[in-house]
Amino acid sequence: MSDVKAELDQLMRVFLGAFTNTGGSRPNVEAVREVFIPQGMIIKNVGGVPVIHDLDAFVEPREKILTDGTLTEFSEWEVAERTEVFGSIAHRFSEYRKSGFLDGEWFEGAGCKTTQFVLTPAGWRMSSMAWDDVESPRP
Repeated sequence: MSDVKAELDQLMRVFLGAFTNTGGSRPNVEAVREVFIPQGMIIKNVGGVPVIHDLDAFVEPREKILTDGTLTEFSEWEVAERTEVFGSIAHRFSEYRKSGFLDGEWFEGAGCKTTQFVLTPAGWRMSSMAWDDVESPRP
């Protein structure tokens, strides 16, 4: 279990780190495709209507705002998590924080993510993620 937990921890670090552009660093949003199965689904459930993305629909607009100056000094990190593993499936409930400059204005946010994982021939991968923010800045 501890090896599996370490692998799931790493997948989450890679996912969250994919959007970091602090200190002039370039985000690696393509990493989302490395940690997810190709059919992965990411759901923003902030407010009344869920916004459901496949990987391309999620990655492309984020890559744009993280590289065109819209969203700068952005980072997102886990502050707490609970992970459960059963055989070849796993689930993680995460509390997270995020901060950065959106259109030149500093913001801080927080929320929760629920992430499902499946064991594939290539190792553990994310299959779906949904999140809700405590406060709702655009990213």
